[in-house]
Amino acid sequence: MIFPLLALSALSLGALAQNSSGSSVFTKYTISAPGINASFIPYGARLTNLLVPDKNGKTQDVILGYDSGTTYLNDTETDHTYFGAVVGRYANRIKNGTFTVQGVTSHIPENEHGGEDTLHGGNVGYDQRNWTVVSSNTSSITFSLLDQGYEGFPGTVITYATYTVSSGPTWTSRLVSIPLDEPTPIMLANHVYWNLDAFSNPSDLTILNDTLHMPYSARYVQIDNIEVPNGTIGIVNGSSLDFTSPKQIGRDILNAIDDCGFNCTGYDNAFILDRPRYSAPEATDISVLTMYSNVTGIQLDVYTNQQSLQLYACDNLNGTIPVKMSQQHGNSTSYVPKFGCLVIETQQWIDGINNPQWGQDQYQIYTPTTQPAVNFAQYDFSIVGS
Repeated sequence: MIFPLLALSALSLGALAQNSSGSSVFTKYTISAPGINASFIPYGARLTNLLVPDKNGKTQDVILGYDSGTTYLNDTETDHTYFGAVVGRYANRIKNGTFTVQGVTSHIPENEHGGEDTLHGGNVGYDQRNWTVVSSNTSSITFSLLDQGYEGFPGTVITYATYTVSSGPTWTSRLVSIPLDEPTPIMLANHVYWNLDAFSNPSDLTILNDTLHMPYSARYVQIDNIEVPNGTIGIVNGSSLDFTSPKQIGRDILNAIDDCGFNCTGYDNAFILDRPRYSAPEATDISVLTMYSNVTGIQLDVYTNQQSLQLYACDNLNGTIPVKMSQQHGNSTSYVPKFGCLVIETQQWIDGINNPQWGQDQYQIYTPTTQPAVNFAQYDFSIVGS
């Protein structure tokens, strides 16, 4: 996905350089707690580093990104990976860039597949916006963004992204969006690329030997040739998409042909979470995804109040993006290969606003009189077997 100069055509370079407080939107803010250290930049309210200990007690950076904050702008203008950012106002894809809410039709710029659909909010989504730091301390930081109808979405929405680290170690993300004047779709997500090996095995930089388990994901959203939902729900049983029992990510991935779009081999799919939905975001106490590395021993458990997980196994990366200095373990520079990472997006059902038969409106359409849209996600780290 390459969108040259989209950010600069929509936002002035001066606006990209500073946020409302006058500080650089590429300045890193670091928070920490026993066993965990996380860094963020205001550009996209973006997670840039996440460090936790491995089985030997050595600290490992388990997410992809760049060493320099300004490199994220260059990424936006070239590869546009969305590394570590909040994506929205509506994450994932919108068919034909069009939806209707309470009789009013909106059209959002189609920025993917040659103008066939909208991805992650349009030409200039939340990942390219300059969020404001409104509060921070040693273990927590909150960003805010006032969206006054960006990209043609109806009405004004204010969003708060609060990130907290705690002993466990645990990283918690709360994305709270409040529509101020009109009904509107809202579906945000954190777009974090994970590699629990932290690229520490020079002979294999992929995540194919990591183990993945999603016990509540027996169904998935079926898609057409350009990864837009076709309105049907599939069953994972007997397919390469079945992770309801633990298995290595690479066991069946080469058999996942066209599951991630036409002429695509790999994973880029929305898995439905068929477990009780809790009344409050903080009430989530069931892990919906477990992943662990046999190399580092690091295990990740994901808890969320959302009803779907979009997984992307970095099928389209091609070894041109270098890993961070904190992840270089050999004498020569390492680059992120195909299948070198896994994106885990906690969100609602993709393009639910255009598939009323799924009954997703109450989780995706918000007004000034409804509860706010809340995306809660908790990421617990441990050592496998401990």
